[in-house]
Amino acid sequence: MASTIVPVILTGGTGTRLWPVSRDALPKQFLPFAGDRSTYQETLLRVADPELFAPPVVITGPDFHFFAQRQAEDVGIEATVVVEPMRRDSAAAVAAATMVVHRRDPEAIVLVLAADHVVLDVAPFRAACVAGREAAASGRIVTFGIKPTEPKTSYGYILRGEPIGENGVFAVKRFVEKPDAATAARYVQDGYLWNSGNFLYRADVMIGELEAFEPDIASAAAESVDSAATDLSFLRLDREAFARSPQKSIDYAVMEKTSRAAVVVGAFRWSDIGSWDALLDISARDGDGNAVHGNVVVEGASNCVVHSEDMLTAAVGVKDLVIVSTRDAVMVIPRDRAQDVRELVGKLKAAGRTEVSAHRRVHRPWGYFESIDAGDRFQVKRIVVRSGGVLSLQKHCHRAEHWVVVRGTAEVTLGETVAAVHENESVYIPIGSVHRLANRGKIPLELIEVQTGSYLGEDDIERLEDVYRRIT
Repeated sequence: MASTIVPVILTGGTGTRLWPVSRDALPKQFLPFAGDRSTYQETLLRVADPELFAPPVVITGPDFHFFAQRQAEDVGIEATVVVEPMRRDSAAAVAAATMVVHRRDPEAIVLVLAADHVVLDVAPFRAACVAGREAAASGRIVTFGIKPTEPKTSYGYILRGEPIGENGVFAVKRFVEKPDAATAARYVQDGYLWNSGNFLYRADVMIGELEAFEPDIASAAAESVDSAATDLSFLRLDREAFARSPQKSIDYAVMEKTSRAAVVVGAFRWSDIGSWDALLDISARDGDGNAVHGNVVVEGASNCVVHSEDMLTAAVGVKDLVIVSTRDAVMVIPRDRAQDVRELVGKLKAAGRTEVSAHRRVHRPWGYFESIDAGDRFQVKRIVVRSGGVLSLQKHCHRAEHWVVVRGTAEVTLGETVAAVHENESVYIPIGSVHRLANRGKIPLELIEVQTGSYLGEDDIERLEDVYRRIT
């Protein structure tokens, strides 16, 4: 019986072109764009067949490890979550995750998947994994090529060479970068495949290629794994070692150099959701070709993407537009300029706009909070603490807080006193007092917090104890 495949899920993308929904504080892989679950959760479920796949290894950054773990748990997946201390592009992430797997089984078959990709046909995807496994076991590094449905300029392409065996696997004759429109049309006519950027290989083979082509990446990743620390249920790569890795993509580091490259043709619908117009390819459309999500009304509109995170968003008599609304930003752009969102985000960052990177809803290991209102010397927040969530024992130097419980029961520590605060009850937290909030109940705890004081920034927190071991 063939050994199971070990999925490695990369969750490090930023999704800039999907602003204002995708932002640095919560990027696209953790958000639902093609259904009720995030693309990360859908990726986990795609590799949840225990007869074919082993439990996954997830590699993510220091801002998202709790979130990645919680979203996995929400869909019933138990994953090993590896925390990379900073972004060093995909080669370092692939190297470190592969070495984690290699320490367990040097000849393990590893499947590297991007958490922000969408695959609409699970059975053909798994069939492609089975088809590529034999070639991977024999020492090939197998990528997944997708038959183009149109000449996309946002994807790289692969030219097939000679077949390897009889399973639809071919040697790679050529990798090419994202082409212009005319070149893309020629590639489609000549039988090129879209390069999905997902890989299947034996752990020792990938490590050997990294050592041959990018020894600095290989050595930095190896040392970061050897010196990694277990923190709660996470594996934290050593910061100093990982920082020494050069910043390169796995395509540049290995795939465009190796003689072991192969491609399996994937007969499944796939998208990397690289821009808003890509949602037309993966979403259900109405009779006029519109893809809508959320609190949306369209009348006489055609071939539009209309996405609302909260407020009613109406489109009347327009065509070929992307319209996106969130609680703090609205964007309207022609579909054929959807790639220009990246440039817009750059300008907003240069102007210092907070909307470009932070959402009004901010996630924490214990739950989330969101700003309701703010003014001179006051701020109002809605705080939701999940069952079992515990905020840090802390104090503030510049603000007092008033908490009103609207759902559930709060366990409030104030100085030396611990008390239960029930629905429709409130508590006052004076400036400088040591306090903590916890939810020991079975349902989410929800409260309204009113902050008053001379400075209300999130950095006015002195943590004295923290069950999540956060530094700040």
